[in-house]
Amino acid sequence: MKRQFISLCLAITTLALAASSAATAADKPTAVADGLRSAPRLIHPEKAPIFASALAGKRIVAVGDHGFVILSDDGKSFRQAAAVPTRAPLTSVHFIDNKRGWAAGHDGTILSTGDGGEHWQVLREERGKERVLLSVWFENATHGLAVGQFGLALETMDSGKTWQERRLIDGEAGEIHLLQIVPAGGGLLLVAGEAGAILRSEDNGATWRLIQTDNKGSFWTGLALRDGSLLMAGLRGHLYRSVDRGLSWKEIASGTQQSLTAIIQHPDGSVHVVGAGGVSLSGGSRQGMPPRFSPPSGQAAVWVSSEDEGQKFEASVRPDRAGLTSVAAGPAGDVLFSVLGVVSGH
Repeated sequence: MKRQFISLCLAITTLALAASSAATAADKPTAVADGLRSAPRLIHPEKAPIFASALAGKRIVAVGDHGFVILSDDGKSFRQAAAVPTRAPLTSVHFIDNKRGWAAGHDGTILSTGDGGEHWQVLREERGKERVLLSVWFENATHGLAVGQFGLALETMDSGKTWQERRLIDGEAGEIHLLQIVPAGGGLLLVAGEAGAILRSEDNGATWRLIQTDNKGSFWTGLALRDGSLLMAGLRGHLYRSVDRGLSWKEIASGTQQSLTAIIQHPDGSVHVVGAGGVSLSGGSRQGMPPRFSPPSGQAAVWVSSEDEGQKFEASVRPDRAGLTSVAAGPAGDVLFSVLGVVSGH
């Protein structure tokens, strides 16, 4: 695999973490009793640099730099999780219900929670080895998968008590960065990869095959839509759609060259994609409505939407040009996240 894609992904991560560190310093987090073994306490949790988010029932759980985890039950006010025993940047979070969830990030760190994100426990970590996990997913309470840099893949069959390292694809392709696990139902799993690669499994991750698209950039995010179609998006605004369970992919015009980081579908079928440069793509039938690498600071936020289950999209740019990293559906509407914290909805 071409090294320039790896270098680019690493450069993006470095820029994002530099931006988030600056934001954190401005917030002046206070010290905690167990020092570097726990996330610093924040005066303003809504300003925490965020890389990913998920729903624990109706609660929004967002994770980010320095082990920060912030929670919201109303989509408006945020508080910091009570106990997070790591300062590793957290790049991914996943819940199977309103209580049980997992988060993953740098230093091979994987955490678990049993109370909706209030308290977390370390399941594994490799401090000092600089191995980055970028996505974590659980099929159920016992079987889980985490993936990351240079083909790193870990699997557990006992709720995360033990993890076995795997190579999902043989050969050089097995060394590509794996950026996000995308569950699609019926045993179908996809993994967004660098250089237009998508890994595909039909048996919940037991076996995998490589699907190579004509995309020259990396896929950073994906989503299975309710009509059975699949979306993948990423670097330079590339957006691809599949209608045959991920066997073949066709590029869709996104209307932007800004990188795309997260996708969400609403109950009315509308699909929204957010990204760097304040851009967003939107669509669906929703009335009134027009990423686990983070985008570099200084790029504007993009919003892209579709009103036909992801077949066509329209792009718009937020006036604040916030570099969006994630989006979650809150009780009062979408909640957007960036390396500078929570930003106002579209």
